[in-house]
Amino acid sequence: MRLAVTGRDGQVAASLIERSRDDVEVVAVGRPALDLARPDTVFAALEVARPDIVVSAAAYTAVDQAEDEKDLAFAVNATGAGKVAEAAARLGVPVIHLSTDYVFDGTKDGAYAETDATAPLGVYGASKLAGEQAVAAANPRHLILRTAWVYSPFGKNFVKTMLGLAGDRDEISVVADQWGNPTSALDIADAILHAAARLRDDKNFAAFGIYHLAGGGETNWSGFARHILDTSRAFGGPHANVRDIATADYPMKARRPAHSRLSSVRFAGVFGWTAPQWQSSAATVVARFAAGGRGLGPPLRCDAEDLLPKPVPSCATTVKDSLLR
Repeated sequence: MRLAVTGRDGQVAASLIERSRDDVEVVAVGRPALDLARPDTVFAALEVARPDIVVSAAAYTAVDQAEDEKDLAFAVNATGAGKVAEAAARLGVPVIHLSTDYVFDGTKDGAYAETDATAPLGVYGASKLAGEQAVAAANPRHLILRTAWVYSPFGKNFVKTMLGLAGDRDEISVVADQWGNPTSALDIADAILHAAARLRDDKNFAAFGIYHLAGGGETNWSGFARHILDTSRAFGGPHANVRDIATADYPMKARRPAHSRLSSVRFAGVFGWTAPQWQSSAATVVARFAAGGRGLGPPLRCDAEDLLPKPVPSCATTVKDSLLR
């Protein structure tokens, strides 16, 4: 089975390549051959890859910048995503599309299910929701996987940012009033491979649609940061104290959902796969950094003392903004 994943250098593409088995070939397709902002490039690039399944993971992920670049965000996340799904349909194969918890407004008292009403707070979430709709319209054989707070040993993400900052300071201030599910891209890759095998083996598969796919359990950003840094210290890596702050203490251009927890019960029921608890998966990634600093690089520096994850490659890069580039 051959999977073509869009986004050559993203966390999900790298994780799929690492997790692929002998019976699975993963082909990462990205710019300049495939550029979601240039819809005319999509079909030809995927046709050359000759996939059995297309994994649509590339996206515009700059949450705050999207407020000023609405047209580009929608071109990539809506029109581009739809073109990927359309190309998969023309090739006669299913598409697995990655989306986000930011399609919700975060006001629900409890974890979001797939049937809950969407209400994105900003351009990024709105563009991703439009992408879901475009994917569903273009290819009836679609799995739309909403995930959240993605991190991995690859690329820029919250785990890497915290470890970098801990090497440069004794205390880090992190938002404590936003709750969600930290999700390892390695786990996302495992889930995609599991689902892809089901699609390959079950020619009569009929449960296409939207699924939530997130790490087990929940926490807030400061709790996530503490676990990262405590684990790092246990492995002899950098450590810093974490100070809780409120979202209001670090205002951003784009509003974030305060409670974007996702229930992954439907995915588990249909595919028989459940993500590990987030603490275990995060510890695995932190241990890899501690063992060899793979991809960690020099400490990241920033000017702002109060830290809220944000969509630029700086001290406050969000996991969401690093999902895939």
